[in-house]
Amino acid sequence: MLNNPIFKNFGAAPVSNRSSVSQNSISNQRYLGWVLFSLIGLIVAEIVNLTVPDTQEINNLAYRIALLGLILLYLGIAAFSWFNADRRGKFITRAPFRLAMGIILTLWDLLSTKFDILPLPFFPGPSKVTGVILEEYGFLLQNTGYSMRLFFLGFLSGIILGVGTGILIGWFAKVHYWVFPVLKITGVVPAVAWMPFALTVFPTSFVAGVFLIAICAWFPVAYMTTQGMASTQKIYFEVAKTLGAKQSYLLFHVALPNAVPQIFTGISTANGLAFTTLVVSEMMGAQGGLGYYINWAKAWSSYYKVYAAIIIMAVLFSIIMKGIALIQNRLLIWQRGLVK
Repeated sequence: MLNNPIFKNFGAAPVSNRSSVSQNSISNQRYLGWVLFSLIGLIVAEIVNLTVPDTQEINNLAYRIALLGLILLYLGIAAFSWFNADRRGKFITRAPFRLAMGIILTLWDLLSTKFDILPLPFFPGPSKVTGVILEEYGFLLQNTGYSMRLFFLGFLSGIILGVGTGILIGWFAKVHYWVFPVLKITGVVPAVAWMPFALTVFPTSFVAGVFLIAICAWFPVAYMTTQGMASTQKIYFEVAKTLGAKQSYLLFHVALPNAVPQIFTGISTANGLAFTTLVVSEMMGAQGGLGYYINWAKAWSSYYKVYAAIIIMAVLFSIIMKGIALIQNRLLIWQRGLVK
C-alpha cells in the first residue's frame, strides 16, 4: 500500500510560476552593457595598478594576476549565463556589488601602494597582501591543509552526532525527557570554554581541536533536528499508518524527511560557529593551521600576512557555504515554488 501513487505524492510541493526575467526582457545589447558595468571597476583597478607609479617597493605581480583572474572569472560567468534568462537575471543583480568591489580595490591601492597615505605596517596595500601567496605558497598551503583536516573531521563528527542525538530526542519520549535538558544546558556553553578540559584529556592539540569543533557543531544540529522531528504534522503519520506504515517507516520516511530543512538550518549555523572555533583553537595551542599562521605573523608584526590568511579563510568559508547550499537545494528540490 505504501507504493500507492497518492502516498508517493504526499507532501510534494506544487509547482508555481516563480517570478523571473523572461528570455526577451533583456536584450543582448543591454546584457552586454551590464557585463561591462559589472567589470569596469576591476578593469579600472587593473589599469591604475599598471599605470600609476608606486611609492612603496612592492611586487605587483600577484595582485595583477588576481585582478586578471577575477575579470576572466566574471567574463566566464557572463558567457555561461548568456543562454539562460534566470542566470542573466542573477548576473545583473550582482553587477553593482562587483562594481563596488573594483572601486574599493582601486581606492585601497591608491591610498596604500601608490600614494602611501595609509600607515604601515597596519594597513598594507592589496599588492603586499596578495604577494604573500607567491612568497609563502608552500607554508600557506601546508597550514590551509591542516585547518581543513581539522575543520572537516570536527564538523562532520558534530553533524553526525547532532543528527543522531536529534533523532533520538525527537522520536523517543524517554530520551527527550532525560537528554533534552542536558542539551539545552550544555549547548549554550561556548566551545572554547571546554579548551582547558580538551587540552588536558586528549593526547594532542589536533584531537582537542576536533573535539571542540564537534561540540560547537553538535548543539545547533541536534537542536534543529529535534525541532524538525517535533514539528511533523500528525496528519502525515495518520495517512502513513492508514496505508500500513510501520514505526521504522514513519521515522525514516515521514518524520526525518520533514526535519531536513531544519537540519540544514542547524548545519549552516554550525558552519559559522565551527569556523570561529577552528581559528580560536589553532591560536591557543595548535601546531599548524591558518589560526596558528595568523598568531605567528602577528608576533612579527607582519600584518599583510594576517590579512592574507583572513582572505583565504573568507574564501574557504564561502566555498563551504556554497557547497552546503547546493546539497540543500538538491535534497529539498520539492520546496521550489514554496520557499523563495
